Amino acid sequence: MWLWAAAVFGQEFSGIQLEKFAWGFNYTEGPVWMGQDGLAFSDVPMNLVYRVKAGGTPVVVRRDSGGTMGEALDAKGRLYMCETTGRRVVRMDKDGKIEVLAERWAGKRLNAPNDIVVRRDGNVWFTDPAFGSAQEARELDFYGVFHIAPSGKLDVIAKPKGRPNGVALSPDGKTLYVTNSDERNVRAYRLDRKGDAAGETVLVPFVEGVPDGICTDEQGNLYVAARKLFIYSPKGQVLWALPLEEAPTNCAFGDDDMKSLFVTTRTAVYRLRVPVKGWGVDEKQ
Repeated sequence: MWLWAAAVFGQEFSGIQLEKFAWGFNYTEGPVWMGQDGLAFSDVPMNLVYRVKAGGTPVVVRRDSGGTMGEALDAKGRLYMCETTGRRVVRMDKDGKIEVLAERWAGKRLNAPNDIVVRRDGNVWFTDPAFGSAQEARELDFYGVFHIAPSGKLDVIAKPKGRPNGVALSPDGKTLYVTNSDERNVRAYRLDRKGDAAGETVLVPFVEGVPDGICTDEQGNLYVAARKLFIYSPKGQVLWALPLEEAPTNCAFGDDDMKSLFVTTRTAVYRLRVPVKGWGVDEKQ
């Protein structure tokens, strides 16, 4: 199924085609490109993680996923997953072995890890809001943005008043972007080599709809899933907006040339070919 995107992102983005890549799900999230293995994504309420190649049938690669939502890949090909109902962050190796990376902070269980990103040097950041029933089960008295060092050490880098949601890195790995669903904005944090964050700024003061997942391209543009799929410049200016049949939940770049943008919605995954390469951990930083 092909739809024509009637929007322009500069002159290069006119006439972009939107393809329905996979469909028939309950609530898709966490898209991440796995190289030769294709695209991984989750069906959150069904506790399933899938992989699918172009023209292929989605294959379940993990059951009982703890409500996995956000996913990310590291330079060794290991898959990181935020278990929203399992209330932990895990990593799965190529053999399917699961390792728990984060489950508690100061002796209390995490709220509901939501989205995650991995830098090429092994530093990891994830958000820990609490939506729906997760609010009633909270043990922590804050919503957090967490950092996991390569050593495994867990730290809190931010405690925003509103609930943090999507998370992404700039192409150089020196800026962390976090969407805030309650305040409907996008924050930016400066990162050092150790992964510590400083200098919080509000890059995008208002996003139409509830901002969810986020990804970036090699030029530093931000792609934010909200009421539409919005694209912002590195300075926070709106460049383009793409409406979909359903509100988007997250996004990720993929395919061999990293010029396909995959967008998850409630029941389907879409793909659109774009003239700029996306950023990914498998790309040189």
